[in-house]
Amino acid sequence: QVQLVESGGGLVQAGGSLRLSCATSGFTLDDYTIGWFRQAPGEVREGVSCSRSIDGSTLYLNSVEGRFTISRDNAKNTVYLQMNTLKPEDTAVYYCAAEQYDSGSLHRGEYAYWGQGTQVTVSS
Repeated sequence: QVQLVESGGGLVQAGGSLRLSCATSGFTLDDYTIGWFRQAPGEVREGVSCSRSIDGSTLYLNSVEGRFTISRDNAKNTVYLQMNTLKPEDTAVYYCAAEQYDSGSLHRGEYAYWGQGTQVTVSS
């Protein structure tokens, strides 16, 4: 059974940092692209970053480029999202997801497996 469980969300002041973790099980992590997505109230879920397994390439949403870093530890079956210099507009529920064809895409429709999400709130 495929499972993804996010943790590490919370309340932080603008300019602060958080590290999100995505613990995976039920599949071989190093065969999959893992993505981080976020959804603010009333907004569409958007892709934030993804990590492609086959070549280690990463992709970022323009607004988080240079502030967020995705990384993976295949031995621990865990993917991380380090978020620095957080802004109020980063406030959202953050989800990790797994894409089985390892395409390295941030199109949410290509992701078959999703976690339950973790809330990130950035105060001004």
